[in-house]
Amino acid sequence: MPIRRAAALATLAVTLLAGASALAAPGPKDLDQIATDFVHLTLEAGEREPGYVDAYYGPKAWADAAKAAPRAVPALKAEALRLTAATRAIPDTALSADERRRKAFMLGQLKAAETRLSMLEGTKFSFQDEAEGLFGVRPPLKALESYDPVLTRIDTLVPGQGDLAARVDAFQARYTIPADRLEPVMKAAIAACKARTAAHIPLPPAEKFDLAFVTKKPWSGYNWYQGGAHSLIEINTDLPVPISRAVDLGCHEGYPGHHVLNALLEEKLTKARGWVEFSVYPLFSPQSLIAEGSANYGIGLAFPGAEKLKFERETLYPLAGLDPAGAEAYDALMRAKADLASSENTIADAYLSGKMDKQAAVAALAKYGLSSVARAEKRLSFIETYRSYVINYNLGQDMVRGHVERAGPGQDARWKAMAAVISEPTTPADLAK
Repeated sequence: MPIRRAAALATLAVTLLAGASALAAPGPKDLDQIATDFVHLTLEAGEREPGYVDAYYGPKAWADAAKAAPRAVPALKAEALRLTAATRAIPDTALSADERRRKAFMLGQLKAAETRLSMLEGTKFSFQDEAEGLFGVRPPLKALESYDPVLTRIDTLVPGQGDLAARVDAFQARYTIPADRLEPVMKAAIAACKARTAAHIPLPPAEKFDLAFVTKKPWSGYNWYQGGAHSLIEINTDLPVPISRAVDLGCHEGYPGHHVLNALLEEKLTKARGWVEFSVYPLFSPQSLIAEGSANYGIGLAFPGAEKLKFERETLYPLAGLDPAGAEAYDALMRAKADLASSENTIADAYLSGKMDKQAAVAALAKYGLSSVARAEKRLSFIETYRSYVINYNLGQDMVRGHVERAGPGQDARWKAMAAVISEPTTPADLAK
């Protein structure tokens, strides 16, 4: 073969190989396929563990297929590992800034799936390892004794002598919403939460929620997102509902909490961008740290400073038929109790690892949660059901607060930062920025 012709053929071969390589190079379309496979994986995992899927509003045929023939847990775990490898293989240079965030979000969701499926196989993780695998953060665990100064400070806020938890419980009982007034109080609270949120975040057209009261649940409130900017908000009435919980639940479950987060993700990512991974919400995933943390932080964002107290005293107390004379003292107690929130992580770690038996765990939850034994038992039921999920409420709130408030002291700047957190593919790592 003449040298010139051989050289030409060699050049052609290199060109063809380069073209084929370029065509095969992973990119955004591969993320689309990975996302579709992730939805199928999550739906099938939900068939293996009831409650794993918190919300789904994608194609019904996908849910039907998962229900009809879910893969076994080992196969699902292998699929999670395959999708992780495929996601990692997509070079960041092939992606836009938004797509790189999508990739990071997907990797966190897949790591959580792998961890949860390992747990279903019988793998035992430490509390911190479990939390890190599922929710993308390693929670610090402080000794319970480190919370004693908070108890000492609270002791000065509550009248009477004797056991502090019992005194606090008796004090709080004076601020219980009567059962026959719970619905109008909750509706007024949710309406105020919505109005304050809508003043800063445009809500999807025709968004709505239904309100229901339930019993025999391990949680105090729950948002079941239905898709189409529609939620079912359930309030558990197993135990009396104190007046302070009305706004808390209205913001947390509704506005700007779970309802708004899910509605915005559906509108801006699932529908507008076709990112189908947001059509399914696996409960045990970093998405929950964002959801619970932002929902808790949203209470103070919607009602900054003394505005929550003012609204409760002027609107909710009269609706509940309660005397607002002690509202300020009660509000001060609730604010002080917030400094005890992360004690629950330490108690959950000790109980779940077997270092603390049930009786001791209930006693610790009553002491450091300043609650009745009945409320402590209800909280332990939550820990038994959801395990390390408890970190999402306190650590998640702290992380969201730090991120949002770095935007500046003004309310407009903070609401803008909050809107980004709950409408973008936010990861726990993003909150550190």
